[in-house]
Amino acid sequence: MKTTMEGSAEGKKVYKLVLTGGPCGGKTTGQARLCTFFENLGWKVFRVPETATVLLSGGIKFSDLTADEVPQKASDHRTVFKDGIPEHSVDKTASCPRCLAAAADKPNGSEAYKFQENLLRTMIQMENTFFELGKSCTRNCLIICDRGVMDASAFVSKEKWDRMMRTNNWNSVELRDNRYNHIVHMVSAANGAEAFYSTEDHACRSEGVDLARELDYKSAAAWIGHPYFDVIDNSSDFESKVNRMIECVCQKLGIDTGDRLLTTSKKVKFLVSELPANSAFPAFQDFDVVHHYLQSAGPRVQARLRKRGQNGHFSYIHTIRRPHLHGQSIEVKTQLTHRDYLNMLTQRDDAHFTIYKKRRCFLVNNQYFQMDIYKEPGHPRCKGLILLETYTSLSGDKLKGILPKFLNIVKEVTGQPDYSMFNLSLKEDWSNTKKFCYSLHDQDEGEFRANGHSQKMINGKA
Repeated sequence: MKTTMEGSAEGKKVYKLVLTGGPCGGKTTGQARLCTFFENLGWKVFRVPETATVLLSGGIKFSDLTADEVPQKASDHRTVFKDGIPEHSVDKTASCPRCLAAAADKPNGSEAYKFQENLLRTMIQMENTFFELGKSCTRNCLIICDRGVMDASAFVSKEKWDRMMRTNNWNSVELRDNRYNHIVHMVSAANGAEAFYSTEDHACRSEGVDLARELDYKSAAAWIGHPYFDVIDNSSDFESKVNRMIECVCQKLGIDTGDRLLTTSKKVKFLVSELPANSAFPAFQDFDVVHHYLQSAGPRVQARLRKRGQNGHFSYIHTIRRPHLHGQSIEVKTQLTHRDYLNMLTQRDDAHFTIYKKRRCFLVNNQYFQMDIYKEPGHPRCKGLILLETYTSLSGDKLKGILPKFLNIVKEVTGQPDYSMFNLSLKEDWSNTKKFCYSLHDQDEGEFRANGHSQKMINGKA
Protein backbone atom coordinates (compact mmCIF):
# COMPACT_ATOMS: atom_id res chain seq x y z
CA MET A 1 0.00 0.00 0.00
CA LYS A 2 1.22 3.49 -0.80
CA THR A 3 0.40 7.02 0.11
CA THR A 4 1.73 10.35 -1.09
CA MET A 5 0.24 13.51 0.36
CA GLU A 6 0.71 16.61 2.38
CA GLY A 7 0.26 16.33 6.13
CA SER A 8 0.70 18.14 9.38
CA ALA A 9 2.82 17.22 12.37
CA GLU A 10 -0.31 15.62 13.87
CA GLY A 11 -0.57 13.28 10.88
CA LYS A 12 -3.56 14.94 9.17
CA LYS A 13 -3.79 14.03 5.48
CA VAL A 14 -4.60 16.28 2.53
CA TYR A 15 -4.97 14.29 -0.70
CA LYS A 16 -5.43 16.04 -4.06
CA LEU A 17 -7.12 13.76 -6.61
CA VAL A 18 -8.00 14.43 -10.25
CA LEU A 19 -10.94 12.39 -11.52
CA THR A 20 -11.04 12.49 -15.29
CA GLY A 21 -12.20 10.27 -18.13
CA GLY A 22 -13.61 9.79 -21.58
CA PRO A 23 -17.23 10.25 -22.71
CA CYS A 24 -19.71 8.14 -20.71
CA GLY A 25 -16.98 6.76 -18.46
CA GLY A 26 -18.74 7.08 -15.10
CA LYS A 27 -16.84 10.11 -13.84
CA THR A 28 -19.90 11.89 -12.41
CA THR A 29 -21.26 8.83 -10.65
CA GLY A 30 -17.79 7.87 -9.46
CA GLN A 31 -17.21 11.30 -7.94
CA ALA A 32 -20.45 11.11 -5.95
CA ARG A 33 -19.72 7.59 -4.72
CA LEU A 34 -16.15 8.48 -3.79
CA CYS A 35 -17.37 11.51 -1.86
CA THR A 36 -19.89 9.43 0.12
CA PHE A 37 -17.34 6.68 0.84
CA PHE A 38 -14.76 9.05 2.31
CA GLU A 39 -17.30 11.10 4.23
CA ASN A 40 -18.43 7.85 5.87
CA LEU A 41 -14.81 7.32 6.94
CA GLY A 42 -14.91 10.70 8.69
CA TRP A 43 -12.94 12.63 6.07
CA LYS A 44 -13.78 16.11 4.90
CA VAL A 45 -14.33 16.03 1.13
CA PHE A 46 -14.06 19.08 -1.12
CA ARG A 47 -15.14 18.89 -4.77
CA VAL A 48 -13.57 21.40 -7.15
CA PRO A 49 -16.14 22.00 -9.92
CA GLU A 50 -15.23 21.81 -13.58
CA THR A 51 -14.03 25.32 -14.36
CA ALA A 52 -15.57 25.46 -17.84
CA THR A 53 -18.99 24.80 -16.30
CA VAL A 54 -18.57 27.72 -13.91
CA LEU A 55 -17.43 30.18 -16.56
CA LEU A 56 -19.76 29.15 -19.39
CA SER A 57 -22.79 29.14 -17.08
CA GLY A 58 -22.00 32.79 -16.34
CA GLY A 59 -23.16 33.91 -19.78
CA ILE A 60 -20.15 33.21 -21.99
CA LYS A 61 -21.22 31.57 -25.24
CA PHE A 62 -19.24 29.80 -27.92
CA SER A 63 -20.87 32.14 -30.41
CA ASP A 64 -19.06 35.03 -28.70
CA LEU A 65 -15.75 33.27 -29.26
CA THR A 66 -16.16 31.62 -32.66
CA ALA A 67 -18.68 33.72 -34.64
CA ASP A 68 -16.25 34.25 -37.52
CA GLU A 69 -15.03 30.69 -37.61
CA VAL A 70 -15.42 28.39 -40.58
CA PRO A 71 -17.53 25.34 -39.68
CA GLN A 72 -15.58 22.12 -39.37
CA LYS A 73 -16.48 18.72 -40.71
CA ALA A 74 -17.15 15.77 -38.43
CA SER A 75 -14.44 13.88 -40.29
CA ASP A 76 -11.90 16.32 -38.83
CA HIS A 77 -12.43 14.59 -35.46
CA ARG A 78 -13.12 18.00 -33.93
CA THR A 79 -16.29 19.77 -32.88
CA VAL A 80 -18.91 20.43 -35.58
CA PHE A 81 -19.86 24.11 -35.39
CA LYS A 82 -23.25 25.48 -36.46
CA ASP A 83 -24.19 29.14 -36.09
CA GLY A 84 -21.02 29.68 -34.10
CA ILE A 85 -21.74 27.08 -31.42
CA PRO A 86 -21.04 23.34 -31.15
CA GLU A 87 -23.78 21.56 -33.04
CA HIS A 88 -24.30 19.08 -30.24
CA SER A 89 -24.86 21.67 -27.50
CA VAL A 90 -28.51 21.82 -26.54
CA ASP A 91 -27.73 24.52 -23.99
CA LYS A 92 -25.62 27.28 -25.54
CA THR A 93 -23.82 27.75 -22.21
CA ALA A 94 -23.18 24.03 -21.79
CA SER A 95 -19.72 22.99 -20.66
CA CYS A 96 -17.52 21.19 -23.14
CA PRO A 97 -13.77 21.60 -22.62
CA ARG A 98 -13.12 19.66 -25.83
CA CYS A 99 -15.24 22.08 -27.86
CA LEU A 100 -13.52 25.05 -26.29
CA ALA A 101 -10.08 23.60 -26.92
CA ALA A 102 -11.00 22.80 -30.52
CA ALA A 103 -12.16 26.38 -31.04
CA ALA A 104 -8.94 27.71 -29.52
CA ASP A 105 -6.87 25.51 -31.80
CA LYS A 106 -8.46 26.73 -35.03
CA PRO A 107 -6.41 29.08 -37.24
CA ASN A 108 -8.46 32.18 -36.39
CA GLY A 109 -9.41 31.19 -32.88
CA SER A 110 -7.51 33.93 -31.06
CA GLU A 111 -10.44 34.89 -28.82
CA ALA A 112 -11.12 31.26 -27.94
CA TYR A 113 -7.40 30.72 -27.32
CA LYS A 114 -7.31 33.68 -24.92
CA PHE A 115 -10.39 32.42 -23.12
CA GLN A 116 -8.83 28.97 -22.83
CA GLU A 117 -5.74 30.55 -21.30
CA ASN A 118 -7.85 32.52 -18.82
CA LEU A 119 -9.86 29.39 -18.08
CA LEU A 120 -6.67 27.59 -17.05
CA ARG A 121 -5.63 30.53 -14.88
CA THR A 122 -9.06 30.43 -13.24
CA MET A 123 -8.84 26.67 -12.75
CA ILE A 124 -5.47 26.98 -11.04
CA GLN A 125 -6.76 29.71 -8.73
CA MET A 126 -9.95 27.80 -7.90
CA GLU A 127 -7.96 24.68 -7.11
CA ASN A 128 -5.51 26.69 -5.00
CA THR A 129 -8.43 27.99 -2.93
CA PHE A 130 -9.61 24.46 -2.18
CA PHE A 131 -6.04 23.30 -1.53
CA GLU A 132 -5.63 26.04 1.09
CA LEU A 133 -8.95 25.08 2.66
CA GLY A 134 -7.69 21.51 2.85
CA LYS A 135 -4.55 22.60 4.69
CA SER A 136 -6.57 24.50 7.28
CA CYS A 137 -9.09 21.68 7.78
CA THR A 138 -8.81 19.88 11.13
CA ARG A 139 -9.78 16.50 9.65
CA ASN A 140 -8.23 14.33 6.97
CA CYS A 141 -9.21 15.94 3.70
CA LEU A 142 -9.83 14.56 0.18
CA ILE A 143 -9.96 17.17 -2.60
CA ILE A 144 -11.55 15.85 -5.80
CA CYS A 145 -10.84 17.91 -8.90
CA ASP A 146 -13.35 17.46 -11.73
CA ARG A 147 -10.66 17.20 -14.39
CA GLY A 148 -7.31 18.91 -14.02
CA VAL A 149 -5.03 21.34 -15.78
CA MET A 150 -3.52 18.83 -18.21
CA ASP A 151 -6.91 17.83 -19.62
CA ALA A 152 -6.90 20.98 -21.73
CA SER A 153 -3.69 19.87 -23.47
CA ALA A 154 -5.41 16.85 -25.04
CA PHE A 155 -7.11 18.81 -27.82
CA VAL A 156 -4.83 21.80 -28.35
CA SER A 157 -1.90 21.61 -30.75
CA LYS A 158 1.50 21.18 -29.17
CA GLU A 159 2.58 24.54 -30.60
CA LYS A 160 -0.27 26.42 -28.93
CA TRP A 161 0.08 24.50 -25.68
CA ASP A 162 3.81 25.24 -25.53
CA ARG A 163 3.07 28.89 -26.26
CA MET A 164 0.60 28.97 -23.36
CA MET A 165 3.19 27.35 -21.08
CA ARG A 166 5.87 29.90 -22.03
CA THR A 167 3.58 32.92 -21.75
CA ASN A 168 2.49 31.98 -18.22
CA ASN A 169 5.82 30.56 -17.03
CA TRP A 170 4.23 27.13 -16.51
CA ASN A 171 5.83 23.72 -17.05
CA SER A 172 4.42 20.21 -17.26
CA VAL A 173 6.31 18.81 -14.27
CA GLU A 174 4.71 21.38 -11.96
CA LEU A 175 1.25 21.25 -13.54
CA ARG A 176 1.07 17.48 -13.95
CA ASP A 177 3.40 15.80 -11.45
CA ASN A 178 3.72 18.15 -8.48
CA ARG A 179 0.28 19.72 -8.40
CA TYR A 180 -1.84 16.61 -7.77
CA ASN A 181 -1.22 13.50 -5.67
CA HIS A 182 -3.14 11.05 -7.86
CA ILE A 183 -4.85 10.90 -11.27
CA VAL A 184 -7.70 8.45 -12.00
CA HIS A 185 -8.99 8.09 -15.57
CA MET A 186 -12.39 6.42 -16.09
CA VAL A 187 -12.34 4.78 -19.53
CA SER A 188 -15.26 5.61 -21.85
CA ALA A 189 -17.99 3.01 -22.18
CA ALA A 190 -17.28 3.30 -25.91
CA ASN A 191 -14.12 1.32 -25.23
CA GLY A 192 -15.08 -2.09 -23.87
CA ALA A 193 -18.70 -1.49 -22.82
CA GLU A 194 -20.19 -0.30 -26.11
CA ALA A 195 -23.69 -1.57 -25.26
CA PHE A 196 -23.84 0.97 -22.43
CA TYR A 197 -22.48 3.93 -24.38
CA SER A 198 -25.17 6.59 -24.76
CA THR A 199 -25.41 10.21 -25.86
CA GLU A 200 -29.10 10.69 -25.08
CA ASP A 201 -28.83 12.11 -21.58
CA HIS A 202 -25.94 14.50 -22.09
CA ALA A 203 -26.48 17.98 -23.52
CA CYS A 204 -22.92 18.16 -24.83
CA ARG A 205 -22.17 14.73 -26.22
CA SER A 206 -22.83 13.48 -29.74
CA GLU A 207 -19.68 11.44 -30.32
CA GLY A 208 -19.97 8.20 -32.19
CA VAL A 209 -18.25 5.18 -30.69
CA ASP A 210 -15.08 5.49 -32.79
CA LEU A 211 -14.64 9.18 -32.03
CA ALA A 212 -15.42 8.62 -28.34
CA ARG A 213 -12.63 6.04 -28.21
CA GLU A 214 -10.19 8.51 -29.72
CA LEU A 215 -11.24 11.25 -27.31
CA ASP A 216 -10.87 8.83 -24.42
CA TYR A 217 -7.32 7.97 -25.44
CA LYS A 218 -6.36 11.63 -25.86
CA SER A 219 -7.78 12.47 -22.44
CA ALA A 220 -5.78 9.68 -20.80
CA ALA A 221 -2.62 10.43 -22.80
CA ALA A 222 -2.61 13.99 -21.45
CA TRP A 223 -1.69 12.58 -18.03
CA ILE A 224 0.97 10.08 -19.13
CA GLY A 225 3.97 10.58 -16.89
CA HIS A 226 2.21 11.38 -13.63
CA PRO A 227 3.85 9.16 -10.99
CA TYR A 228 0.48 7.96 -9.61
CA PHE A 229 -1.85 7.47 -12.56
CA ASP A 230 -4.55 4.77 -12.62
CA VAL A 231 -6.73 3.83 -15.59
CA ILE A 232 -10.05 2.17 -14.68
CA ASP A 233 -11.21 0.17 -17.69
CA ASN A 234 -14.45 -1.65 -18.53
CA SER A 235 -13.27 -5.19 -17.79
CA SER A 236 -16.02 -5.53 -15.16
CA ASP A 237 -19.62 -4.40 -14.69
CA PHE A 238 -20.22 -0.74 -13.82
CA GLU A 239 -20.70 -1.31 -10.08
CA SER A 240 -17.36 -3.13 -9.91
CA LYS A 241 -15.76 -0.42 -12.04
CA VAL A 242 -16.74 2.25 -9.52
CA ASN A 243 -15.57 0.05 -6.63
CA ARG A 244 -12.22 -0.48 -8.37
CA MET A 245 -11.83 3.28 -8.68
CA ILE A 246 -12.54 3.79 -4.96
CA GLU A 247 -10.23 0.92 -4.07
CA CYS A 248 -7.30 2.31 -6.07
CA VAL A 249 -7.61 5.63 -4.21
CA CYS A 250 -7.75 3.79 -0.88
CA GLN A 251 -4.70 1.70 -1.78
CA LYS A 252 -2.62 4.81 -2.50
CA LEU A 253 -3.71 6.25 0.86
CA GLY A 254 -3.01 3.04 2.78
CA ILE A 255 -6.66 2.68 3.82
CA ASP A 256 -7.69 -0.90 4.56
CA THR A 257 -11.09 -1.53 2.95
CA GLY A 258 -11.23 -5.17 4.01
CA ASP A 259 -13.57 -7.11 1.74
CA ARG A 260 -15.86 -4.17 1.09
CA LEU A 261 -14.62 -3.53 -2.43
CA LEU A 262 -13.11 -6.91 -3.30
CA THR A 263 -10.42 -5.98 -5.82
CA THR A 264 -7.22 -7.88 -6.43
CA SER A 265 -5.07 -5.40 -8.33
CA LYS A 266 -1.34 -5.77 -7.69
CA LYS A 267 1.95 -4.61 -9.16
CA VAL A 268 3.54 -6.99 -11.66
CA LYS A 269 7.06 -6.70 -13.06
CA PHE A 270 8.68 -8.08 -16.23
CA LEU A 271 12.22 -8.31 -17.54
CA VAL A 272 12.67 -6.77 -21.01
CA SER A 273 15.65 -7.83 -23.10
CA GLU A 274 16.24 -4.73 -25.24
CA LEU A 275 14.90 -1.25 -25.88
CA PRO A 276 13.06 -0.88 -29.21
CA ALA A 277 13.27 2.26 -31.32
CA ASN A 278 11.17 5.18 -30.11
CA SER A 279 8.96 4.82 -33.19
CA ALA A 280 7.73 1.45 -31.89
CA PHE A 281 6.08 3.08 -28.87
CA PRO A 282 2.73 4.84 -28.64
CA ALA A 283 2.77 8.36 -27.15
CA PHE A 284 5.15 8.32 -24.18
CA GLN A 285 6.84 10.52 -21.61
CA ASP A 286 10.47 10.03 -20.52
CA PHE A 287 11.76 11.08 -17.10
CA ASP A 288 15.15 11.19 -15.42
CA VAL A 289 14.89 9.36 -12.10
CA VAL A 290 17.44 9.21 -9.27
CA HIS A 291 17.04 7.06 -6.15
CA HIS A 292 19.07 7.35 -2.95
CA TYR A 293 18.68 4.89 -0.07
CA LEU A 294 18.97 6.54 3.35
CA GLN A 295 20.17 5.42 6.73
CA SER A 296 17.11 4.14 8.58
CA ALA A 297 16.06 4.30 12.22
CA GLY A 298 16.09 0.53 12.60
CA PRO A 299 16.61 -2.78 10.77
CA ARG A 300 12.87 -3.12 10.06
CA VAL A 301 12.60 0.13 8.11
CA GLN A 302 13.68 1.16 4.62
CA ALA A 303 13.97 4.82 3.60
CA ARG A 304 14.77 6.36 0.23
CA LEU A 305 14.63 9.59 -1.75
CA ARG A 306 13.44 9.92 -5.32
CA LYS A 307 14.17 12.77 -7.72
CA ARG A 308 12.08 12.64 -10.89
CA GLY A 309 11.70 15.15 -13.69
CA GLN A 310 12.03 16.46 -17.23
CA ASN A 311 13.88 19.35 -18.82
CA GLY A 312 15.41 20.57 -15.58
CA HIS A 313 12.14 20.52 -13.57
CA PHE A 314 11.87 17.93 -10.80
CA SER A 315 9.62 16.52 -8.09
CA TYR A 316 11.00 15.01 -4.89
CA ILE A 317 9.57 12.15 -2.83
CA HIS A 318 10.65 10.67 0.51
CA THR A 319 9.52 7.06 1.05
CA ILE A 320 9.42 5.15 4.33
CA ARG A 321 8.60 1.43 4.12
CA ARG A 322 7.42 -0.34 7.25
CA PRO A 323 5.92 -3.77 8.03
CA HIS A 324 2.15 -3.87 8.58
CA LEU A 325 0.51 -5.60 11.54
CA HIS A 326 -0.98 -8.14 9.16
CA GLY A 327 2.22 -8.76 7.24
CA GLN A 328 1.66 -6.24 4.45
CA SER A 329 4.23 -3.61 3.64
CA ILE A 330 3.20 0.01 4.01
CA GLU A 331 4.86 2.75 1.99
CA VAL A 332 4.35 6.28 3.27
CA LYS A 333 5.40 8.79 0.63
CA THR A 334 5.87 12.49 1.36
CA GLN A 335 6.39 15.16 -1.26
CA LEU A 336 9.44 17.33 -0.51
CA THR A 337 10.70 20.75 -1.46
CA HIS A 338 14.06 20.98 -3.18
CA ARG A 339 15.61 22.34 0.02
CA ASP A 340 14.26 19.46 2.13
CA TYR A 341 15.53 17.01 -0.48
CA LEU A 342 19.05 18.44 -0.31
CA ASN A 343 18.99 18.36 3.49
CA MET A 344 17.92 14.71 3.56
CA LEU A 345 20.65 13.72 1.09
CA THR A 346 23.09 14.04 4.00
CA GLN A 347 21.51 10.84 5.38
CA ARG A 348 22.52 8.70 2.38
CA ASP A 349 23.41 5.08 3.17
CA ASP A 350 26.95 4.35 1.93
CA ALA A 351 26.09 0.66 1.59
CA HIS A 352 24.00 1.46 -1.52
CA PHE A 353 24.82 2.86 -4.93
CA THR A 354 22.74 5.74 -6.19
CA ILE A 355 20.29 4.36 -8.77
CA TYR A 356 19.95 6.26 -12.07
CA LYS A 357 17.14 5.41 -14.48
CA LYS A 358 15.26 6.62 -17.49
CA ARG A 359 11.57 6.00 -16.81
CA ARG A 360 9.29 5.71 -19.83
CA CYS A 361 5.51 5.94 -19.26
CA PHE A 362 2.90 4.95 -21.86
CA LEU A 363 -0.56 3.48 -22.42
CA VAL A 364 -1.29 0.22 -24.26
CA ASN A 365 -4.67 -1.56 -24.32
CA ASN A 366 -6.04 0.85 -21.68
CA GLN A 367 -3.22 -0.27 -19.41
CA TYR A 368 -0.70 2.17 -17.95
CA PHE A 369 2.92 0.99 -18.03
CA GLN A 370 6.18 2.27 -16.55
CA MET A 371 9.45 0.99 -17.98
CA ASP A 372 12.66 1.59 -16.03
CA ILE A 373 15.86 1.65 -18.08
CA TYR A 374 18.82 1.52 -15.70
CA LYS A 375 21.72 3.86 -16.47
CA GLU A 376 25.33 4.23 -15.37
CA PRO A 377 26.96 4.83 -12.96
CA GLY A 378 25.86 1.87 -10.90
CA HIS A 379 26.72 -1.72 -10.05
CA PRO A 380 27.60 -3.89 -13.09
CA ARG A 381 24.56 -6.05 -12.26
CA CYS A 382 22.34 -3.16 -13.42
CA LYS A 383 24.04 -2.68 -16.80
CA GLY A 384 21.48 -2.97 -19.61
CA LEU A 385 18.68 -3.80 -17.17
CA ILE A 386 15.14 -2.92 -18.35
CA LEU A 387 12.11 -3.62 -16.15
CA LEU A 388 8.46 -3.12 -17.11
CA GLU A 389 5.80 -2.58 -14.42
CA THR A 390 2.03 -2.19 -14.26
CA TYR A 391 -0.86 -2.70 -11.84
CA THR A 392 -3.49 -5.25 -12.79
CA SER A 393 -5.85 -7.88 -11.40
CA LEU A 394 -5.28 -10.14 -14.44
CA SER A 395 -3.12 -13.26 -14.49
CA GLY A 396 -2.04 -16.03 -16.84
CA ASP A 397 -2.99 -15.68 -20.50
CA LYS A 398 -5.20 -12.66 -19.79
CA LEU A 399 -2.21 -10.84 -18.31
CA LYS A 400 -0.05 -11.78 -21.31
CA GLY A 401 -2.76 -10.46 -23.60
CA ILE A 402 -2.48 -6.86 -22.34
CA LEU A 403 1.32 -6.66 -22.48
CA PRO A 404 2.93 -4.53 -25.21
CA LYS A 405 3.53 -6.69 -28.28
CA PHE A 406 6.42 -4.52 -29.49
CA LEU A 407 8.53 -5.36 -26.41
CA ASN A 408 10.68 -8.48 -26.12
CA ILE A 409 9.56 -9.61 -22.66
CA VAL A 410 11.83 -12.32 -21.29
CA LYS A 411 9.88 -13.37 -18.20
CA GLU A 412 7.79 -12.16 -15.28
CA VAL A 413 9.93 -11.28 -12.25
CA THR A 414 7.26 -10.10 -9.80
CA GLY A 415 8.53 -10.63 -6.25
CA GLN A 416 11.90 -12.03 -7.33
CA PRO A 417 14.62 -10.59 -5.05
CA ASP A 418 17.22 -10.37 -7.85
CA TYR A 419 15.11 -7.57 -9.36
CA SER A 420 14.41 -5.65 -6.16
CA MET A 421 15.77 -2.11 -6.43
CA PHE A 422 16.95 -2.36 -2.82
CA ASN A 423 19.10 -5.38 -3.70
CA LEU A 424 20.21 -4.01 -7.06
CA SER A 425 21.60 -0.90 -5.36
CA LEU A 426 23.76 -2.79 -2.81
CA LYS A 427 27.49 -2.09 -3.24
CA GLU A 428 28.66 -5.42 -1.82
CA ASP A 429 28.38 -8.66 -3.74
CA TRP A 430 25.16 -10.43 -2.85
CA SER A 431 27.05 -13.49 -1.62
CA ASN A 432 28.90 -11.39 0.97
CA THR A 433 26.41 -8.81 2.18
CA LYS A 434 24.21 -9.07 5.24
CA LYS A 435 21.60 -6.78 3.72
CA PHE A 436 20.35 -8.83 0.79
CA CYS A 437 16.57 -9.23 0.95
CA TYR A 438 15.62 -12.76 -0.11
CA SER A 439 11.94 -12.92 0.66
CA LEU A 440 9.62 -10.17 -0.61
CA HIS A 441 6.20 -11.70 -0.02
CA ASP A 442 6.31 -13.75 3.21
CA GLN A 443 3.05 -13.98 5.15
CA ASP A 444 4.65 -12.43 8.20
CA GLU A 445 7.80 -10.43 7.48
CA GLY A 446 10.46 -10.56 4.82
CA GLU A 447 13.79 -12.16 5.67
CA PHE A 448 17.20 -10.63 5.14
CA ARG A 449 19.77 -13.43 5.22
CA ALA A 450 23.53 -13.60 5.22
CA ASN A 451 25.94 -16.53 5.32
CA GLY A 452 23.24 -19.04 6.20
CA HIS A 453 21.81 -16.92 9.01
CA SER A 454 18.63 -14.85 8.87
CA GLN A 455 17.13 -11.99 10.77
CA LYS A 456 13.62 -10.62 10.44
CA MET A 457 13.29 -7.45 8.42
CA ILE A 458 10.64 -5.57 6.48
CA ASN A 459 8.36 -7.27 3.96
CA GLY A 460 9.24 -4.92 1.09
CA LYS A 461 9.20 -4.99 -2.67
CA ALA A 462 10.97 -2.66 -5.05
